Amino acid sequence: MDVDTRLLRYFAAVAIEGNLTRAAEGLFVSQPALTKQIRQLESQLGVRLFTRSRAGMTVTAAGQALAERVPALLAGWDQALREARTAASQAGHVLRVGFLAGAANEATQQIIAAFARRRPDWRVEMRAASWLDPTAGLASGDTDVALLRLPFPAQDSLRVEVLFSEPRWVALPATHPLAARDRIPFRDLWDEPFVAAPTETGWWRDWWLATDEREGHPVKIGAVTDTGKPDDWLAAIANGGGIALAPESAGGYYSRPDVTYRPVTEVSPSQVGVAWSPASDANPVIQDFVRCCVDNKPPHDPEPI
Repeated sequence: MDVDTRLLRYFAAVAIEGNLTRAAEGLFVSQPALTKQIRQLESQLGVRLFTRSRAGMTVTAAGQALAERVPALLAGWDQALREARTAASQAGHVLRVGFLAGAANEATQQIIAAFARRRPDWRVEMRAASWLDPTAGLASGDTDVALLRLPFPAQDSLRVEVLFSEPRWVALPATHPLAARDRIPFRDLWDEPFVAAPTETGWWRDWWLATDEREGHPVKIGAVTDTGKPDDWLAAIANGGGIALAPESAGGYYSRPDVTYRPVTEVSPSQVGVAWSPASDANPVIQDFVRCCVDNKPPHDPEPI
């Protein structure tokens, strides 16, 4: 019997969390979709894997037996897949670099140029990722190394070198009353509706809503962008769906006349880092790229607002 590894990942997440909601958030899927996948796995296997109750999800004897085997099985498959993809890219001398938004901003071109000098027989393939994939392909093995916004889900399972910090600004409609201000205290935004990522993105969504920096003040969600595409995010803001926190550099990369970016005080900055899998610690090509990132990062972080 062949079983989709995706179903096994969903099963493992629920078995660990014992709760569908928390598991769904960690997997970046909706709870109904996760429930459907678990039932599909149970149907394929012909056994009941969980006992469902108001308290949560408890694994059955059959579920426990499967749970003991699945982590090693998935780890082996992930390693095999990563090695196959890495071997393919190495054979073609292609380094797959995932990135979000502006990557490392102005330093990106310097990093790529430095790597080209260090590895002239290699080609860098930049792969843009949706904001729904904060690891920019690292978690799935689709990229070899990535330039990312910190913090991000699964950060503790990867190697990360912080390159620089960048203030969080606010993106708001050009006609918004606050758009005329030079700087905006974050508390003046607390009652504004925000454009948010889907709930299944978990604390990645919460961080960009700055939920921990509101002194308990509830967040008001005006719109949700399900695609993770910058154009949809900008359209939601321009059309009055809400405002949103964004890196300072977003104003340069995502400029449009009906959206204004303003500095925000009293909110922590965003960090940019280079990340890679621990399995690549001994990979000289990836380590060369990391070195190029570190050597070409901005000389200092901007002064806090």
